[in-house]
Amino acid sequence: MPNSTTNSTSSGTLTSIYEEPAVIKRTQRSGALEEVTSNGTVAAAVMVGAALLALVVANSPAYEAVEHFLMQPLTIGFGDILASISVEGLVNDFLMAIFFLLVGIELKYEMTVGQLRRPRQAALPMLAAVGGVAMPALIYLLFNAAGRAHGWAVPIATDIAFALGVASLLGDKISPETKVFFQTLAIADDILAIVVIAVAYGQAPDIAWCAASAIVIVVLWGLNHAKVYSLKPYLAVGLVLWVCMYNSGIHATLAGVILAFALPAQSDVNLNEFGTWLGKKAQVLDDRYDDERHVLGQHSFTKGALKVESVIHHVTPPLERMEHYISVPVNFLILPIFAFVNAQLHLVGTDFTSIIADPVAQGVYLGAVLGKPLGIFLVTFLLVKIGFAKLPEHMDWVQVAAVGIMGGLGFTMSILISGLAFTEPGEVLAAKCAILLGSVTSAVLGILFVKVATARRDASAERSAAEGASERG
Repeated sequence: MPNSTTNSTSSGTLTSIYEEPAVIKRTQRSGALEEVTSNGTVAAAVMVGAALLALVVANSPAYEAVEHFLMQPLTIGFGDILASISVEGLVNDFLMAIFFLLVGIELKYEMTVGQLRRPRQAALPMLAAVGGVAMPALIYLLFNAAGRAHGWAVPIATDIAFALGVASLLGDKISPETKVFFQTLAIADDILAIVVIAVAYGQAPDIAWCAASAIVIVVLWGLNHAKVYSLKPYLAVGLVLWVCMYNSGIHATLAGVILAFALPAQSDVNLNEFGTWLGKKAQVLDDRYDDERHVLGQHSFTKGALKVESVIHHVTPPLERMEHYISVPVNFLILPIFAFVNAQLHLVGTDFTSIIADPVAQGVYLGAVLGKPLGIFLVTFLLVKIGFAKLPEHMDWVQVAAVGIMGGLGFTMSILISGLAFTEPGEVLAAKCAILLGSVTSAVLGILFVKVATARRDASAERSAAEGASERG
């Protein structure tokens, strides 16, 4: 067996397995990279960077070339059957379906083992999310009741990645219980946004394609019911579902959510017996290994090792395996591409006064910045005061208000909805400008509010402690 030269790092157990120093270093670098790519703040920063790059490009000489590229059709054909979609459409309809697959996985996880599996515990943030959807929509309609009311859903969404990224910047000024409350609220917010997209922004449905979509969904259910644990059949059928839904008039991104809920959340390995089986296999492999022969000549040993590797791979449920495969590409590739494509705001020669005065911009901006905190705070306050629920431990009204303010970060979903709600370039420009400015405002106000409120609370506590000490003295 390889000589153990372990160090004090977290990779110590690996360095006792790997013999080559180069392999050990590569493994340690891989672990460090995984730590960075799993950081929500870093992912949010990359998406912000992509949006800022888009703004720079959109107001440079490269704008027309980029716009021309995004409108280029991509044609896929099999014989006489041809399908065409623009580059922009590929990003917004296909790549975002993969994003929705990740959202669906998070929803199913929470409903299986997370906050959403206890209805009473999840009721408060979920109902607060309803207030955080209704109030922005009402504020938008106050400005646009006479026309363009179809954009009411643009300010309703909270961007999970951005919002939790900003919350993480506050460190221990936000309690862990508040972060869980915020995450549950954002997940419920996503569920509502998904329903809105399906109901309010689908095209006139094509009955034949809708029927085909239903049949494919039944096939997915059949795979789950038959306890198929390989991901490949689900991916193949999921791709067919996307094609059917793309042609059905229902927004194709919803195929990702449906696929996520079809993925098994159980392991096909008997975990009660796994440890015993693994111990026996380890002893068998140790008996088969001959340290005097090259590994290429030890067929019995390598065949047994492959069997163990296959079983260990299947310990992880398909739902979790899919999340592992797509989370980094979604956060560091798909969402930045989406941000770059959809933040192409050509502001050269734009009359900013007209944008500020545009009811669409006013409704979207105030709906996010004012409507979100009002809706979330008022519903939470009402439910607590009537005795329906209690605030989580270590969560106070300052943190409820902070959650409401940061709930106005609605970048990803809001931009997606704006593209579905508006067709006129002026309306799209006004909505996207308001979304970007509203998200920035919500982030800055949320951070400042928490820091100022926390500083005042700490100062008050110090004064009370000093007064108590002087009285005892």
